[in-house]
Amino acid sequence: MPQFTLGIEEEFQTIDPQTRELRSHMSKIVDGGKIVLQERVKAEMHQAVVEVGTNICNNIEEARREVTYLRKMIIDLADKQNLKIASAGTHPFSDWQAQLITPNERYDKLIDEMRDVARSNLIFGLHVHVGIESRNEGIQIMNAVRYFLPHIYALSTNSPFWCGRNTGFKSYRSKVFDKFPRTGIPDFFSSAAEYDEYINLLVKTGCIDNGKKIWWDIRLHPFFDTIEFRICDVPMRVDETICLAALMQALVAKIYKLHRQNLNFRPYRRILINENKWRAARYGIEGKLIDFGKQEEVPFDHLVQELLYFVDDVVDELGSRHEVEYLKTILERGTGADRQLAVFNQTNSLQAVVDYIVEETCCGM
Repeated sequence: MPQFTLGIEEEFQTIDPQTRELRSHMSKIVDGGKIVLQERVKAEMHQAVVEVGTNICNNIEEARREVTYLRKMIIDLADKQNLKIASAGTHPFSDWQAQLITPNERYDKLIDEMRDVARSNLIFGLHVHVGIESRNEGIQIMNAVRYFLPHIYALSTNSPFWCGRNTGFKSYRSKVFDKFPRTGIPDFFSSAAEYDEYINLLVKTGCIDNGKKIWWDIRLHPFFDTIEFRICDVPMRVDETICLAALMQALVAKIYKLHRQNLNFRPYRRILINENKWRAARYGIEGKLIDFGKQEEVPFDHLVQELLYFVDDVVDELGSRHEVEYLKTILERGTGADRQLAVFNQTNSLQAVVDYIVEETCCGM
């Protein structure tokens, strides 16, 4: 079986420790980080966002070391600037209209094209790359893995608040991002050639200038030999990030294994998978998703047991059984959204929620 290498990117909030508002870091964290982290740290469109990305990791153990190291470095760099780092899909109360934009020609063009849709995109995600042998194989795996995206998404939900309001969603981040074009669950593609034809058509007609402006929940990366999962809120804890990455890797490996045995996983239509994505955003792990094979609603904890059984024969080969089975802990403790809401219900304070997120972000350092 191939190695299925991993690359993990996390987007973090930079927080004023007094007001608990987002605070623009004016690239100080990024500039300081580049001295020791080189290209593993970068600025995003909003100055209150900092992104870190691992090197290519051969296994989940390497990925854990990298994610832990990067978080610790960013937290330490922020401390030197009298800032805190928070890991959640949205800030509980800071208003996007008050945030500064990073000076950059690319971001200027994006805002010129999309206006307030781009300006209001103050969200924080987790992106996981899983290495693949070929783009054709990658397309077939992507087609099948789409079915599991809502399951993964529900486990990551960590953005119940937006601009000071309890939105009623466990993940409001995706509702903000839905305003962008070329987002959400992708269509089925019969081959890498068909996928590339689609991208080339968009480039030819001036819709995009390159394939990175396709922001689906999962995509074949336009420049790397990876499948990139983009659906998740950034989780609070390292353990949660590593669990989700291990699950994504295991699903890719399992579907690869089925294909090599001439067994197919039934692909489902995007419009059906979207029904489950909506439920995942609204209810997280507390709701029911639809089993389209059985044509019935199923409680989420039952689906997790099925998911663990589905990948059981590949996790030991990948060395990730412990990390994947952390899913059970997420079910017991609740997702980041569940825990944010519990703190708010206890304190009636969004500032207390921010303090909790900052504290959880440091767990496992």
